[in-house]
Amino acid sequence: MNLGKKKILAAKALGVGSARIAFNQARLADIKEAITKQDIRDLHEAGAIFVKEILGRKKVEKRKSRRRRGSIRQQPQQNKRKYMLLTRKLRSYISELRDHETITEEQYQRIRKQIKASIYKSKNHLKETITGKKL
Repeated sequence: MNLGKKKILAAKALGVGSARIAFNQARLADIKEAITKQDIRDLHEAGAIFVKEILGRKKVEKRKSRRRRGSIRQQPQQNKRKYMLLTRKLRSYISELRDHETITEEQYQRIRKQIKASIYKSKNHLKETITGKKL
C-alpha cells in the first residue's frame, strides 16, 4: 500500500520534514483511513505515527579560520604611499642641494640610490648623514 501522500500530510500536520515521519506497521489500516490533519494528530498521540530524531551532528562548531592567500589582511597601498611621499621629499631635497652645489653630482647619484633602497627613514636622517660625514 502506497502511503506517500499520507506521509506528506503528516509532515505538514506535525511541522517536520517528510523524511522524519515513520508509520507503525501494525496500524497501517488506521493510517490509510486518516484524511484530515486532526486525524493525523490523533494517530500521532496514539502512537501509530511517530517522528524520527534529527540525524547528523548535534553540535555545530565554528570553523577555525585558516590563513591562506585570500585571508591575509595587509595594506600594501599604505606602505607604498609612505614610501612614495618620503622618496619624493628626499629626492626634491637632494636636488636642491645639487642645484646650490652643496653636494657633487657623484654624491647626488649615490644618495639617490640609497633613497631608492629605503636607507633613510626621514629627512632629518638624510641631513645628519650628509652633514655628519662626507660622502
